Order: sequence, then structure tokens, then C-alpha cells
Amino acid sequence: MKNKTPIQNILFTIMVVFVMLITLFPIYWILATSLKGPLEVVSPIPTMFPHAFTLVNFTEVLKSGFIHNLFNSLIVTCLSTVLSLVLAFCTSYALSRYKFPFKFNVIFLVWILVIKILPPVVLAIPLYTMLNKLRLINHLTALVIVYQIYTLPYCVWMIFGFLKVVPREYEEAAYIDGASKSYTMFKIVLPLVRAGLIATSIFAAITAWDEFLFALLFIRSPEKQTLPLVIASYIGEYETLWGQLMSIGLLTCIPMLLFTNRVYKYYTQGFSMSLK
Repeated sequence: MKNKTPIQNILFTIMVVFVMLITLFPIYWILATSLKGPLEVVSPIPTMFPHAFTLVNFTEVLKSGFIHNLFNSLIVTCLSTVLSLVLAFCTSYALSRYKFPFKFNVIFLVWILVIKILPPVVLAIPLYTMLNKLRLINHLTALVIVYQIYTLPYCVWMIFGFLKVVPREYEEAAYIDGASKSYTMFKIVLPLVRAGLIATSIFAAITAWDEFLFALLFIRSPEKQTLPLVIASYIGEYETLWGQLMSIGLLTCIPMLLFTNRVYKYYTQGFSMSLK
């Protein structure tokens, strides 16, 4: 393959810089707006750099109970992600290891995919009726349950792909040595797909972290609201608190960025495993 000419290198560099500017500019604008004072935020002439840096927007957000709502989101996200991974692993293992009549495994995978692509509002009324009978309205447990509609189908499909590439010879060798099915499943197969599970957990966690509609429908008390609901409260009919909105937006992104950065190496390992 021929080396690139100097002109091609320059054009490629310009294109990369241009794409980076387009990608990073919204993030910069959010940060700059969050550091502006109330009057500068609503100024008719936008300013690229804050004239006077201030943390008043972050202070107001923290005073409004952000930490409490942050813990609500963390609890719901962690529980729904763990529940999705456990159920998806058991389901995917059965689908990948056992033979079903009438291709039931294929039908099941297609069916959960259909549920995944349904508009959430279609499921809102039956879910509300079910949760109301179970007296789970205005409980965080309700969100953990209903978020499975978003996260579980995705987890099943991803983990199913990881399990398909695990050689069955490992399990057969364990059976010969007298290992039980549960021991083989959790002590041999599970460690082999650990990277895939962690990669899947990133998408499940982000999906649960960002969910808005079901949280809006099933949570009534302000003290039980998750962060997406709190963020929406800064947008009013007659006024939008842009500075505080940008501040809470930045603060809300930090936990997911830290989580993704922490498990990034497992993320790449998981997808390299699925491509083998």
C-alpha cells in the first residue's frame, strides 16, 4: 500500500480536527454555560468564554438535593443492571446449550427483540395497572422491574453471542470429572465470558441511567425521583434555568464516565471475544 502524500496527510489532519471540534464543542458549551452567571447566560449576545467564572450554578444544584437523587439513580441502575445480567446469563446459557423443539430458542430471541423495539408508551398502561395492583407505584423497586423491558432483551442477545463462542469441550471435560451442571455453568463458563458480561453491563447501565418515561409515570414523590426527572424540572413553561441545567447535566455524566473508564479494558476484551 502506497504511503500518503503530504497533501493527503494535511487533509486528513484537517478532517480529524474538524470532526473533533464538532464533537467536543457541545461539551465545551455546556461547561462554559455552567460557569457563567445568571445574567451572562441569558445575554442576547452569546459569549464563548465566561466573563466571570462562578460556581453558583453548581452550588444551587447541590443545595436542591442532587446527592439524594443521585443515590436514587445509582440504586436503580445498579440493581436493574445486576438483575438483567443474572437473568440474561441464565437465559442465554439455556438457549445456547440446549436443543428446543420447533426452534423455540430462535422464536424466543426474535420475540424479545420485538418487545425491545416496541415504543415504551405502548407498554405504559399495562405496566401501570400491574404495578398499581402490586402497590409498587412510587417505589424504586418498580423502576428496577420495568427497566428490564429495556435492558434484558439487549443483555440476552449480547451474552448469547459471547456464550456461542465458548467451546463446549470445557464443559464436557468437567462433566467427565463429575462436575454438576450448576458448577460447570458458574465456575467454568461464567469466568470465560466475564469480559463479555462487563461489556454488556455498560450498555445496560447507561440505558437504565438515562431512562425518563417510566420514571416520570411511576414515581410521584420528589425525594424518590431519579436524575433524568430532576434535570427535566429545570425546564419550565415560562423559564429555563440554563446555568443550573448545564451544571446538573455535567454532574450527571460523571458517574457513567467513571464507570465506563473503569471497565473499558473489559469492554474491548468482550468485543474482541465476540469477533473471534
